[in-house]
Amino acid sequence: MLRDGVTGDWIGTFIGHKGAVWQSRLSMDATLAATAAADFTAKVWDTHSGECLHTLTHAHIVRAVAFPSQPHPQVLATGGYEKKLRIFDLSRSSISNSNNSSPTTPDSTGENRLPDSYEIGPGVYTGNIKSIVWSPDTNIIITASDDNKIRWWDLRSRTVAATYDLDGAVGTCELNNLSDPCLSVSAGRSAYFFSGTAPGQLIKRVHTKNEVASVALHAGARRFVTGGGVGDTWVRVYDFDTEKELEVHKGHHGPIWSVNFSPDGKLYATGSEDGTVKLWKFCAEPYGLWR
Repeated sequence: MLRDGVTGDWIGTFIGHKGAVWQSRLSMDATLAATAAADFTAKVWDTHSGECLHTLTHAHIVRAVAFPSQPHPQVLATGGYEKKLRIFDLSRSSISNSNNSSPTTPDSTGENRLPDSYEIGPGVYTGNIKSIVWSPDTNIIITASDDNKIRWWDLRSRTVAATYDLDGAVGTCELNNLSDPCLSVSAGRSAYFFSGTAPGQLIKRVHTKNEVASVALHAGARRFVTGGGVGDTWVRVYDFDTEKELEVHKGHHGPIWSVNFSPDGKLYATGSEDGTVKLWKFCAEPYGLWR
């Protein structure tokens, strides 16, 4: 489902998956959307028409998708229960006989064609891939997996450039692009902040009293927001430098599995197991529906 980021108004619905959708991503220019689902597929959508451009078939549940930071990107990374990091070239095709395939342009033989793909680091993963982030350097791609590891991959050599072991199960792993790039990771009762440009370089780890299911950093404001896990349904705002809790917001009735700032940094959104997405104002002046 696509909604207006300021008002929350419904824009459109992408129809086609036959299982739970675990993750969705927009391209940098918002012309494309990608979704990862429990129906063993990832899909790429045209955000203006709602048309499904590609259906990428996998052997198991797809948990994560990522575009590089480019206008109208031609590649997509996927990962999930296959324990494989795969890169799909959306500009090329290979013949597939799957009835669930897309794009829907048949070749000269009348068969549908799927984008080519290749695997990065065969056999490396022992846990499901939960999140994929493309670095500002498009040669570097970052993954978070159920083996409690963050990995930075160099796509040129297809080797691991850096690895970091977390002290708990990973929640979210997202790149803050509001100012200096910073990778924010939640795991256990900690929030981790890594350099967005230097693979594996930890800037800070903040311990909290509560489980951190999700985290997002506003580097310009020197604040970060966390979403509570099982048994803790509150949203908390912290000072990045002093690590002190500044605000607590109530309203969700289930774990908060996702939190993200808007591109202008003036509001953030939280997504919860209670079936709701909430928008929270993060500026003093009037904004959108807030006066």
